[in-house]
Amino acid sequence: MAAVTLEEVARAAGVSLATASRVVNGSVRSPRPEVAERVQQAALKLGYVANAQAQALAKASTQLIGLVVHDIADPYFSSIARGVQLAARQKGRQVLLATTDRDPDIEHQTVRAFAAHRTDAIVLAGSRWSTVDDGPIRDELERYRNHGGRVAIIGQPVPGASAVVPENAAGAGALARALIAEGHRRFAVLAGPETLVTASDRTRGFVDAATEQGIFDIDMVFGEFTRDGGFEAGGKLIEKLGLSPGSASPLCVFAVNDVMAIGAIAAFREANLRVPDDIQVAGFDDIPTLRDSVPPLTTVRLPLAELGERAIELTLGDGAGQPAAISVSGEVVLRESTRLPER
Repeated sequence: MAAVTLEEVARAAGVSLATASRVVNGSVRSPRPEVAERVQQAALKLGYVANAQAQALAKASTQLIGLVVHDIADPYFSSIARGVQLAARQKGRQVLLATTDRDPDIEHQTVRAFAAHRTDAIVLAGSRWSTVDDGPIRDELERYRNHGGRVAIIGQPVPGASAVVPENAAGAGALARALIAEGHRRFAVLAGPETLVTASDRTRGFVDAATEQGIFDIDMVFGEFTRDGGFEAGGKLIEKLGLSPGSASPLCVFAVNDVMAIGAIAAFREANLRVPDDIQVAGFDDIPTLRDSVPPLTTVRLPLAELGERAIELTLGDGAGQPAAISVSGEVVLRESTRLPER
């Protein structure tokens, strides 16, 4: 069955093709309300589906936001995506979502695709890489902005784009000081990938704060920024330190994100290490799934949905257009997972 054409809608409504187009495609030059109602009823009756490209031309807007995240299965990114979606909906936009699996080449290809589809804005959520040249993505975003697109980064800033910047190093430093105030004196860090800027910033912030408090000997294990990466890193830490149940010296493990912490706890349980009786664990982000974590996980709470909302405000809010940066601080939340055992 052939698709219904706009000409058929115009004929059924008794109007010109140009008038039908203005009504269906949302032109600012709208006809009288009674004429518009007649066209809309004819389109509904005939089952006409509007042409999105024609609507975009009529409105000078596609009403679309492109959101690029590293891994939508990670609750950190799904929480941010929720914030982006809610804020975009309030501004009459729909969100197109793409994931990169932390591959810079896929990120570049995705940005290029969103730019080609003329999305009204692009939001990039996720850490940059210390070993990757940001020149190509920076140039791609600059071309996009030169054609009217708006860009916000959630993470480390990219020159010329607005940014929502979590205070990763400061939050990790605050966590270290809070744990030391609770009586912890021996630490290990599950540090994530060495080249991921977010992971290295959190590691640096934690170690620097601990060093300032006179704690210099901190064990370090690197791993992927995922639950499985945490599990593997936890296993390596057990082997490296020869950890066993009932150790006489408490060890507090800081995993640089919550999903790594969850994976590490699973590895510790497999080795019959009880949290927090045999080993203590802290994370970073306060992802929503922590409400089901046993024991409750000490972490640094970031307002994840708010990060997404603020990115939309930077791209579509009043006064948007000029690059701006917003810093977002974290809040230390001490829970059962870092309770020191009684000796």
